Amino acid sequence: LSGNTRICFLTGSPDCYTNLLCKGQRCLLNASNTKVHKNAHHSLGSFCFQSPQPFWEKTASLQISSVGQLPQRFSIWNIQSIRSFRTSPSFQAVPFPLFWIIVKPIQKLFAILLGRSIRNWWKALPPNKRELFKESARKNKWKILLGVGSLGVLFVVFYFTHLEETPITGRPRLLVFGKEHFRELSEIEYVMRMEEFESKILPETDARHQVVEAVFGHLSESNEDIPQISALKWVIHVVDEPGVNAFVLPNGQVFVFTGLLNAVSDLHQLSFILAHEIAHAVLEHAVKKASLVHLLDFLSLIFLTMIWAICPRDSLAVFGQLIQSKLKEFMFDRPYSRTLEAEADKVGLQFAAKACMDVRASSVFWQQMEFAEAIQGQPRLPEWLSTHPSHENRAEHLDRLIPEALKIRESCNCPSLSGPDPRLVFRLNMQHLLELSKGQETPNSTKQDLSNPKLDFPH
Repeated sequence: LSGNTRICFLTGSPDCYTNLLCKGQRCLLNASNTKVHKNAHHSLGSFCFQSPQPFWEKTASLQISSVGQLPQRFSIWNIQSIRSFRTSPSFQAVPFPLFWIIVKPIQKLFAILLGRSIRNWWKALPPNKRELFKESARKNKWKILLGVGSLGVLFVVFYFTHLEETPITGRPRLLVFGKEHFRELSEIEYVMRMEEFESKILPETDARHQVVEAVFGHLSESNEDIPQISALKWVIHVVDEPGVNAFVLPNGQVFVFTGLLNAVSDLHQLSFILAHEIAHAVLEHAVKKASLVHLLDFLSLIFLTMIWAICPRDSLAVFGQLIQSKLKEFMFDRPYSRTLEAEADKVGLQFAAKACMDVRASSVFWQQMEFAEAIQGQPRLPEWLSTHPSHENRAEHLDRLIPEALKIRESCNCPSLSGPDPRLVFRLNMQHLLELSKGQETPNSTKQDLSNPKLDFPH
């Protein structure tokens, strides 16, 4: 946007929304023909590009509410069922080459049988032979330690020879599998998803599809300096499902549920969510997660063999195997998944900033999700039990990243954000709703959940 043109969608100015056509629910945004102006110089590691077609022309008939305003569906007395938002479903987040899908159960079965055979062999040995075996092990302990140490060195060499640099962030990452395997699996999963959602995918003429396509197209055009973004052919699929969800396959197939479109308050929030999913694909989190899982599974086979060899009974071995599996899940798998989600939030926020979106709205979305769950009385599970950060921690993490994202936005010559901070607007709306709720009869569980909400954010 050039000059002093004021577009309420971009700036969040509440004055502009008086010109919107509102009928008690959501508003129709009638954007004038404007031009996105962004400079093409390198700043803060980001390039800004001029979109060939103005983004705001593509969204001329978008249904949208005021920036930062609490949607009507969040009313305490008329709350809609909003499911917990989880991007990147587990099936998509951890794909494996087909060979390992077949071999992995066989490997685990082999480890169990091997450990059980060692235990039975040891039990069958006469006492004198057991003592001879122990004595021989004591005499050759240095040779045994040397052998174990050699295996450890080989493992370390394998690890460091399979490290690559992560795009954009530059962080080292472990890659065990070739990327071509994941492209093949992406095509397989794409066919499965299309069969699953065959009757629920909205046509391209549907306004909701056009909105998502316009937002996604604007994000990709604004970040076309990223080779991983410009190289992929992105295809949008909007699925008529109530779940608040969206995910992107590694081959560029984008799936967005209509439940997500109902949960976001404006295009800024939707842009951040889609940018988050683009970040997952660009950072190749599927490959990273699968590599770590495969490495941990390989190490767990050693411990699994030891468990079945040491435990005196099969029942104890099964119990030990369960403990080992849960320890691996909660100490490595889930924390690593949360780390990848936080990384995608950071990079996605940068993508949204380069597209001149109001990055401050990103944390508001998660505050809305937290508030919606509190209204519905959903139990709040500890973060360590989840593969995703909690809504509260996610909002706080984004608030810490927003100042840097605003600098990136400014470096792209984006129009200034003249409207009120949507985080402040959300906080005031929450306080107003809480004051109104005091005089209403609500279930005890709801009153308890709303008695002391955390609505503050760093200024």
